[in-house]
Amino acid sequence: MLPDDIIDEAERLTRLAREADARLAHTNDEAVTRGSPFEDGYTGQTEADRYRARRDELLAEHGYVARVRSEDTAEVLVCHPTSWLDDEGTVVVERVDPEEAVEIQLSGTGDSDEWKTVEAHNRAVAEAVSERHGEVHGFNAHRLADFAGNHYAKPIEDLTPAEREEFLTEYYPRNGWPNDKQRALVAESVELARELALDD
Repeated sequence: MLPDDIIDEAERLTRLAREADARLAHTNDEAVTRGSPFEDGYTGQTEADRYRARRDELLAEHGYVARVRSEDTAEVLVCHPTSWLDDEGTVVVERVDPEEAVEIQLSGTGDSDEWKTVEAHNRAVAEAVSERHGEVHGFNAHRLADFAGNHYAKPIEDLTPAEREEFLTEYYPRNGWPNDKQRALVAESVELARELALDD
């Protein structure tokens, strides 16, 4: 079986890839490429491609591969041994042992309607921050909404102090792509978003 830390990292990288895909679709700028977020200087065609490639490298070190299975209301990350596959990459049914697979639901809590409610709430908070406090704080609040919804499926106001610290020190520097002004104000932006969410 995969170690727990590898499972967690595979999930994290998959979610980051999904977020990067969503940003690319939103901006409709397929020509954009960014600097590597990885210390080893790994580069790829797009930001999302780099996350998926890094995930696949980590899993390959343990003899596993990943795929995302679409279901009616969600998508599921499936990690399974490469030994299940033939030379063409097709799963051989006789080799499958369900006990060896890891499945992770990618739609937050696993309840699609609940996740959508959380996402709508967090986006409304971010928009309100932008309207009341300006675009810089609004940008940061939307990055916080990305983090709260996609990583924890939580309303912004329910993030714990440790989770807010994770956002500030880990998620935002690597995935926010802020300019200097946005970066300088992000801690204040988090507090503004939290206060606004608690007041509503």
